[in-house]
Amino acid sequence: MGLFNKLLGNASEVSSEKLNEKYKRLLVNGEQVELGFKLLRDVFMFTNRRLILIDIQGITGSKVEYKSMPYKNISRFSLETAGTFDLDAELKIWISSEDTPTVSKKFNKSIDVYEVQKYLADKVM
Repeated sequence: MGLFNKLLGNASEVSSEKLNEKYKRLLVNGEQVELGFKLLRDVFMFTNRRLILIDIQGITGSKVEYKSMPYKNISRFSLETAGTFDLDAELKIWISSEDTPTVSKKFNKSIDVYEVQKYLADKVM
């Protein structure tokens, strides 16, 4: 099921310790990764200060785009839970007053999406 989820682009959790070590060059003083997920090659991380999206591009993966979204810029978010026949849950995040979500990520059933939503709500509200 793990390979199937990866092919579908569903996020799986990555330890914050590994992400803090791997991406320490991106973090400012006092910033720590608290929650992180991986989709194929891409990563998205919630730190104590912002949401960081890492988009690994190209065949070799040598080109990488880093998007940083401070929590104060998140205007709203939605959560769609997985159903009986639906294999994934989806989190959508809107930045400022955009009409379409800036971020849309799918999670496999092994992730407690309610905890992700609770974490985000705590940071945004």
